[in-house]
Amino acid sequence: MKKSNPSQLKAIGIFLTITFSLSSIFYFLIIHSGTLGGGSGHYVMGLMWCPGISALLTYKILKRNISDLGWQWGKTKYQLQSYLIPLGYASIAYAIIWSFGLGGFYDETTVHKITDFLGLGPIGDGWSIVIYALLVSVFGIFRSMSSALGEEIGWRGFLTPELYKTQGFTTTSLITGLIWGIWHLPILLFADYNSGTPYWFSLPCFMVLVISISFIYTWYRIKSGSLWTAVILHGSHNLFIQSVFTPLTENTGDTAYFIDEFGIVLPIIAFGFAIYFWTRRNELEPVPHEV
Repeated sequence: MKKSNPSQLKAIGIFLTITFSLSSIFYFLIIHSGTLGGGSGHYVMGLMWCPGISALLTYKILKRNISDLGWQWGKTKYQLQSYLIPLGYASIAYAIIWSFGLGGFYDETTVHKITDFLGLGPIGDGWSIVIYALLVSVFGIFRSMSSALGEEIGWRGFLTPELYKTQGFTTTSLITGLIWGIWHLPILLFADYNSGTPYWFSLPCFMVLVISISFIYTWYRIKSGSLWTAVILHGSHNLFIQSVFTPLTENTGDTAYFIDEFGIVLPIIAFGFAIYFWTRRNELEPVPHEV
């Protein structure tokens, strides 16, 4: 691991200072309203765009070219994999949850709401689930990516490649994941960004999950050279967990301790994926000799 130079530390310092300063505005609004739904969800959207805006401002201050943030598309296979990987680890996690009765499949109240939402009449619960899942998978990803883009311009457009210049894959993944997780803590601790478990349980589960998937995001960002892999990974993660798997899971008693980003199953599966991508770190471009 190399030592960061002063210019690199300055760039990261500017970025983090602006990010947390801007974010504090939306932390206040979300916490004051008591819910992520405050302001019809616009507070959360504003918060998610703070890292991206901060990266752009940092580049402006340092007179860097914003084209260096990784706007190029890269190889489509990496984008496709980025869409499928969150679906993969979420499917494994929820298959375990449903199979062992840690949560039930499916929640009838949710499915009845889906049926009403579809407006196709009494087509049966099974068809309602299938049609809803297809619609969300095909069209919902674009809406999910629009908010994920705000975060990823900052985390993977700026911070990841900036750290990778000197720190390499493992340290970059750990540091970025840790900062990413800490950035979420105010709304986890003081608003309703939680599935209903106590903080002593939800916080470590969430941090393990975020740091684990940071290894996936870092690998694809460096391998593809494209910011869009991270945007798709993030959008797909939020989409399938928050809009499909968690809502369809029936509470069987202690289900909150196993589902979502704050239960124990998903972090364990994500940790396994992190180990897999860590074993493939030598496939990435080596750390440059100079920053």
